[in-house]
Amino acid sequence: METEDYTSRSFTLTHPEDPARVIRGRVDTPAGANAERPCPHVIVVHGFKGFMNWGFFPELGARLASAGYAGVFFNTSSSGVGEDLESFTEVEAFERSTYSKDIEDIERVRAAVKAGSFPGVDPARAAILGHSRGGGEVLIHAAEAGDLRAVVAWAAIPSARRFDDETIERWRETGALEVSNARTGQTFQIKLDGLLDYEANVERFDIPAATARITAPALFVHGTADEAVEFESLSILSEAYGQGAQTLRLEGGGHTFGIRHPMEDTHPDFEKVWARTRAFLDQHLKAAT
Repeated sequence: METEDYTSRSFTLTHPEDPARVIRGRVDTPAGANAERPCPHVIVVHGFKGFMNWGFFPELGARLASAGYAGVFFNTSSSGVGEDLESFTEVEAFERSTYSKDIEDIERVRAAVKAGSFPGVDPARAAILGHSRGGGEVLIHAAEAGDLRAVVAWAAIPSARRFDDETIERWRETGALEVSNARTGQTFQIKLDGLLDYEANVERFDIPAATARITAPALFVHGTADEAVEFESLSILSEAYGQGAQTLRLEGGGHTFGIRHPMEDTHPDFEKVWARTRAFLDQHLKAAT
Protein backbone atom coordinates (compact mmCIF):
# COMPACT_ATOMS: atom_id res chain seq x y z
CA MET A 1 0.00 0.00 0.00
CA GLU A 2 1.02 3.64 -0.43
CA THR A 3 3.74 4.85 1.93
CA GLU A 4 4.73 8.24 0.47
CA ASP A 5 5.07 11.13 2.92
CA TYR A 6 2.23 13.62 3.07
CA THR A 7 0.66 16.03 5.51
CA SER A 8 -2.72 15.31 7.08
CA ARG A 9 -4.63 18.09 8.85
CA SER A 10 -7.96 17.72 10.60
CA PHE A 11 -10.75 20.29 10.46
CA THR A 12 -14.18 20.82 12.00
CA LEU A 13 -17.11 22.77 10.61
CA THR A 14 -20.16 23.55 12.74
CA HIS A 15 -23.48 24.51 11.22
CA PRO A 16 -24.18 28.20 11.99
CA GLU A 17 -27.83 27.51 12.88
CA ASP A 18 -27.51 24.02 14.38
CA PRO A 19 -24.41 23.42 16.55
CA ALA A 20 -25.29 19.72 16.77
CA ARG A 21 -24.54 19.34 13.06
CA VAL A 22 -20.77 18.93 13.05
CA ILE A 23 -18.64 18.03 10.04
CA ARG A 24 -15.33 16.43 11.00
CA GLY A 25 -12.76 16.07 8.26
CA ARG A 26 -9.16 15.99 7.19
CA VAL A 27 -7.09 17.27 4.30
CA ASP A 28 -4.24 15.11 3.00
CA THR A 29 -1.76 17.23 1.03
CA PRO A 30 1.44 16.29 -0.78
CA ALA A 31 4.70 17.01 1.02
CA GLY A 32 5.86 20.46 -0.01
CA ALA A 33 2.49 21.88 -1.00
CA ASN A 34 2.16 25.46 0.22
CA ALA A 35 0.70 28.85 -0.67
CA GLU A 36 3.30 29.33 -3.40
CA ARG A 37 2.86 25.80 -4.73
CA PRO A 38 -0.80 24.88 -4.17
CA CYS A 39 -2.06 21.59 -5.53
CA PRO A 40 -5.37 20.62 -7.14
CA HIS A 41 -7.84 18.96 -4.80
CA VAL A 42 -10.39 16.15 -4.75
CA ILE A 43 -13.31 16.28 -2.32
CA VAL A 44 -14.27 12.73 -1.33
CA VAL A 45 -17.78 11.81 -0.11
CA HIS A 46 -18.59 8.55 1.68
CA GLY A 47 -21.83 6.60 1.38
CA PHE A 48 -24.63 5.42 3.68
CA LYS A 49 -23.16 3.77 6.81
CA GLY A 50 -19.76 4.90 5.51
CA PHE A 51 -17.25 7.35 6.98
CA MET A 52 -14.01 9.01 5.94
CA ASN A 53 -11.77 6.50 7.73
CA TRP A 54 -13.55 3.43 6.37
CA GLY A 55 -11.61 0.84 4.42
CA PHE A 56 -10.01 2.30 1.31
CA PHE A 57 -10.46 6.01 2.13
CA PRO A 58 -7.24 6.49 4.17
CA GLU A 59 -5.31 4.65 1.45
CA LEU A 60 -6.98 6.81 -1.18
CA GLY A 61 -5.82 9.90 0.69
CA ALA A 62 -2.22 8.68 0.69
CA ARG A 63 -2.37 7.82 -3.01
CA LEU A 64 -3.93 11.13 -4.00
CA ALA A 65 -1.20 12.99 -2.11
CA SER A 66 1.51 10.86 -3.73
CA ALA A 67 0.01 11.72 -7.12
CA GLY A 68 0.10 15.45 -6.40
CA TYR A 69 -3.46 16.04 -5.21
CA ALA A 70 -4.97 17.18 -1.94
CA GLY A 71 -7.67 14.82 -0.72
CA VAL A 72 -10.44 16.52 1.26
CA PHE A 73 -12.25 13.88 3.31
CA PHE A 74 -15.05 14.38 5.81
CA ASN A 75 -17.82 12.69 7.75
CA THR A 76 -21.19 14.20 6.94
CA SER A 77 -22.93 15.75 9.92
CA SER A 78 -25.45 12.90 9.92
CA SER A 79 -22.98 10.08 9.28
CA GLY A 80 -23.51 8.89 12.86
CA VAL A 81 -19.76 8.60 13.43
CA GLY A 82 -18.60 10.59 16.44
CA GLU A 83 -15.46 12.23 17.75
CA ASP A 84 -13.36 9.07 17.64
CA LEU A 85 -13.93 9.07 13.84
CA GLU A 86 -14.62 5.34 13.91
CA SER A 87 -17.68 4.48 16.02
CA PHE A 88 -21.38 5.08 15.37
CA THR A 89 -22.02 7.03 18.58
CA GLU A 90 -24.18 9.83 17.14
CA VAL A 91 -27.16 7.57 16.59
CA GLU A 92 -29.89 10.20 16.47
CA ALA A 93 -28.05 12.18 13.80
CA PHE A 94 -27.73 9.06 11.66
CA GLU A 95 -31.36 8.08 12.16
CA ARG A 96 -32.43 11.53 10.97
CA SER A 97 -30.09 11.77 8.00
CA THR A 98 -31.36 13.22 4.72
CA TYR A 99 -30.02 13.86 1.24
CA SER A 100 -30.53 17.58 1.78
CA LYS A 101 -28.28 17.57 4.85
CA ASP A 102 -25.58 15.60 3.05
CA ILE A 103 -25.60 17.87 0.01
CA GLU A 104 -25.53 20.95 2.21
CA ASP A 105 -22.50 19.46 3.99
CA ILE A 106 -20.76 18.99 0.65
CA GLU A 107 -21.51 22.63 -0.16
CA ARG A 108 -20.11 23.76 3.20
CA VAL A 109 -16.88 21.82 2.70
CA ARG A 110 -16.50 23.26 -0.80
CA ALA A 111 -17.12 26.74 0.56
CA ALA A 112 -14.32 26.22 3.10
CA VAL A 113 -11.95 25.16 0.31
CA LYS A 114 -12.94 28.15 -1.83
CA ALA A 115 -12.34 30.46 1.13
CA GLY A 116 -8.73 29.32 1.27
CA SER A 117 -9.12 27.55 4.61
CA PHE A 118 -6.68 24.78 3.77
CA PRO A 119 -3.00 25.67 3.16
CA GLY A 120 -1.47 24.31 -0.02
CA VAL A 121 -4.82 23.62 -1.68
CA ASP A 122 -5.74 25.37 -4.94
CA PRO A 123 -9.44 26.26 -4.67
CA ALA A 124 -9.82 26.68 -8.44
CA ARG A 125 -8.63 23.22 -9.47
CA ALA A 126 -11.45 21.15 -8.02
CA ALA A 127 -12.69 17.60 -8.49
CA ILE A 128 -15.17 15.56 -6.51
CA LEU A 129 -15.45 11.81 -5.93
CA GLY A 130 -18.29 9.94 -4.24
CA HIS A 131 -18.94 6.31 -3.37
CA SER A 132 -22.36 4.62 -3.25
CA ARG A 133 -24.95 7.06 -1.87
CA GLY A 134 -22.16 9.62 -1.83
CA GLY A 135 -21.72 8.97 -5.55
CA GLY A 136 -25.31 9.93 -6.23
CA GLU A 137 -25.00 12.99 -4.01
CA VAL A 138 -21.88 14.29 -5.75
CA LEU A 139 -23.65 13.99 -9.10
CA ILE A 140 -26.45 16.20 -7.77
CA HIS A 141 -23.91 18.63 -6.32
CA ALA A 142 -21.90 18.72 -9.54
CA ALA A 143 -25.00 19.56 -11.54
CA GLU A 144 -25.89 22.40 -9.18
CA ALA A 145 -22.38 23.79 -8.65
CA GLY A 146 -21.26 23.84 -12.27
CA ASP A 147 -17.65 24.79 -11.50
CA LEU A 148 -15.88 21.45 -11.05
CA ARG A 149 -13.18 20.23 -13.40
CA ALA A 150 -13.75 16.50 -12.87
CA VAL A 151 -16.42 14.25 -11.32
CA VAL A 152 -15.92 10.62 -10.29
CA ALA A 153 -18.73 8.29 -9.20
CA TRP A 154 -17.72 4.95 -7.64
CA ALA A 155 -20.60 2.42 -7.43
CA ALA A 156 -23.06 5.31 -7.36
CA ILE A 157 -26.75 4.85 -6.65
CA PRO A 158 -28.86 5.62 -9.75
CA SER A 159 -31.91 6.66 -7.75
CA ALA A 160 -32.48 8.35 -4.41
CA ARG A 161 -35.51 6.10 -3.90
CA ARG A 162 -33.87 3.02 -2.44
CA PHE A 163 -36.91 1.07 -1.14
CA ASP A 164 -39.96 -0.53 -2.72
CA ASP A 165 -43.54 0.69 -2.22
CA GLU A 166 -44.34 -1.85 0.48
CA THR A 167 -41.29 -0.92 2.54
CA ILE A 168 -41.99 2.78 2.17
CA GLU A 169 -45.58 2.39 3.31
CA ARG A 170 -44.48 0.35 6.33
CA TRP A 171 -41.89 3.04 7.05
CA ARG A 172 -44.57 5.72 6.89
CA GLU A 173 -47.02 3.77 9.10
CA THR A 174 -44.55 2.88 11.83
CA GLY A 175 -42.53 6.10 11.73
CA ALA A 176 -39.22 4.26 11.52
CA LEU A 177 -37.34 1.87 9.26
CA GLU A 178 -35.04 -0.70 10.84
CA VAL A 179 -31.56 -0.75 9.31
CA SER A 180 -28.72 -2.97 10.50
CA ASN A 181 -24.99 -2.45 10.34
CA ALA A 182 -23.48 -5.90 9.90
CA ARG A 183 -19.97 -4.66 10.68
CA THR A 184 -20.79 -3.14 14.07
CA GLY A 185 -23.81 -5.27 14.98
CA GLN A 186 -25.91 -2.17 15.58
CA THR A 187 -29.53 -1.76 14.53
CA PHE A 188 -30.84 1.71 13.77
CA GLN A 189 -34.38 3.06 13.60
CA ILE A 190 -34.33 5.40 10.60
CA LYS A 191 -36.92 8.12 11.22
CA LEU A 192 -39.22 9.69 8.64
CA ASP A 193 -36.89 12.64 8.01
CA GLY A 194 -35.22 10.91 5.07
CA LEU A 195 -38.47 9.85 3.43
CA LEU A 196 -40.13 13.24 3.83
CA ASP A 197 -37.03 15.00 2.52
CA TYR A 198 -37.01 12.82 -0.58
CA GLU A 199 -40.73 13.32 -1.24
CA ALA A 200 -40.32 17.10 -0.93
CA ASN A 201 -37.40 17.13 -3.36
CA VAL A 202 -38.18 14.44 -5.94
CA GLU A 203 -37.11 16.56 -8.90
CA ARG A 204 -33.93 17.81 -7.24
CA PHE A 205 -32.96 14.27 -6.24
CA ASP A 206 -33.53 12.79 -9.71
CA ILE A 207 -29.95 11.56 -10.09
CA PRO A 208 -30.02 10.70 -13.84
CA ALA A 209 -31.58 14.10 -14.60
CA ALA A 210 -28.90 15.82 -12.53
CA THR A 211 -26.20 13.79 -14.24
CA ALA A 212 -27.46 14.98 -17.62
CA ARG A 213 -26.80 18.58 -16.54
CA ILE A 214 -23.18 18.05 -15.51
CA THR A 215 -20.75 19.91 -17.74
CA ALA A 216 -17.49 18.69 -16.17
CA PRO A 217 -15.80 15.50 -17.44
CA ALA A 218 -17.18 12.48 -15.58
CA LEU A 219 -15.99 8.95 -14.80
CA PHE A 220 -18.44 6.23 -13.72
CA VAL A 221 -17.08 3.06 -12.06
CA HIS A 222 -19.12 -0.01 -11.14
CA GLY A 223 -18.55 -3.69 -10.43
CA THR A 224 -20.66 -6.26 -12.24
CA ALA A 225 -21.14 -8.22 -8.98
CA ASP A 226 -22.00 -5.24 -6.78
CA GLU A 227 -24.06 -6.64 -3.91
CA ALA A 228 -25.35 -3.28 -2.62
CA VAL A 229 -26.10 -1.09 -5.67
CA GLU A 230 -27.47 -2.46 -8.92
CA PHE A 231 -24.84 -2.77 -11.67
CA GLU A 232 -27.34 -1.27 -14.13
CA SER A 233 -26.48 2.05 -12.53
CA LEU A 234 -23.38 2.21 -14.75
CA SER A 235 -25.43 2.32 -17.96
CA ILE A 236 -28.20 4.47 -16.47
CA LEU A 237 -25.83 7.20 -15.35
CA SER A 238 -23.37 7.10 -18.22
CA GLU A 239 -26.21 7.24 -20.75
CA ALA A 240 -27.81 10.11 -18.83
CA TYR A 241 -24.51 11.99 -18.95
CA GLY A 242 -24.29 11.39 -22.67
CA GLN A 243 -21.44 11.73 -25.10
CA GLY A 244 -18.03 11.86 -23.47
CA ALA A 245 -18.85 9.79 -20.40
CA GLN A 246 -15.95 7.64 -19.26
CA THR A 247 -16.74 4.30 -17.65
CA LEU A 248 -15.02 1.40 -15.95
CA ARG A 249 -16.92 -1.88 -15.94
CA LEU A 250 -15.22 -3.92 -13.24
CA GLU A 251 -15.83 -7.55 -14.13
CA GLY A 252 -16.78 -9.51 -11.00
CA GLY A 253 -16.18 -6.48 -8.83
CA GLY A 254 -18.14 -5.92 -5.64
CA HIS A 255 -19.42 -2.77 -3.98
CA THR A 256 -16.14 -1.94 -2.24
CA PHE A 257 -13.78 -3.32 -4.89
CA GLY A 258 -12.47 -6.16 -2.72
CA ILE A 259 -11.64 -3.96 0.28
CA ARG A 260 -12.97 -4.45 3.81
CA HIS A 261 -12.62 -2.42 6.96
CA PRO A 262 -10.00 -2.03 8.21
CA MET A 263 -7.97 -2.19 5.00
CA GLU A 264 -5.02 -4.49 5.68
CA ASP A 265 -3.98 -5.12 2.09
CA THR A 266 -4.97 -4.05 -1.38
CA HIS A 267 -6.97 -6.02 -3.97
CA PRO A 268 -6.69 -6.25 -7.78
CA ASP A 269 -10.13 -4.68 -8.18
CA PHE A 270 -9.18 -1.66 -6.10
CA GLU A 271 -5.94 -1.32 -8.05
CA LYS A 272 -7.89 -1.19 -11.32
CA VAL A 273 -10.25 1.44 -9.92
CA TRP A 274 -7.39 3.53 -8.58
CA ALA A 275 -5.39 3.33 -11.83
CA ARG A 276 -8.35 4.45 -13.91
CA THR A 277 -9.30 7.17 -11.44
CA ARG A 278 -5.79 8.58 -11.29
CA ALA A 279 -5.47 8.61 -15.09
CA PHE A 280 -8.80 10.44 -15.31
CA LEU A 281 -7.75 13.03 -12.72
CA ASP A 282 -4.38 13.52 -14.39
CA GLN A 283 -6.13 14.11 -17.70
CA HIS A 284 -8.74 16.58 -16.54
CA LEU A 285 -7.53 18.15 -13.30
CA LYS A 286 -3.76 18.19 -13.24
CA ALA A 287 -3.41 19.35 -16.82
CA ALA A 288 -5.92 22.14 -16.30
CA THR A 289 -4.55 25.63 -15.78
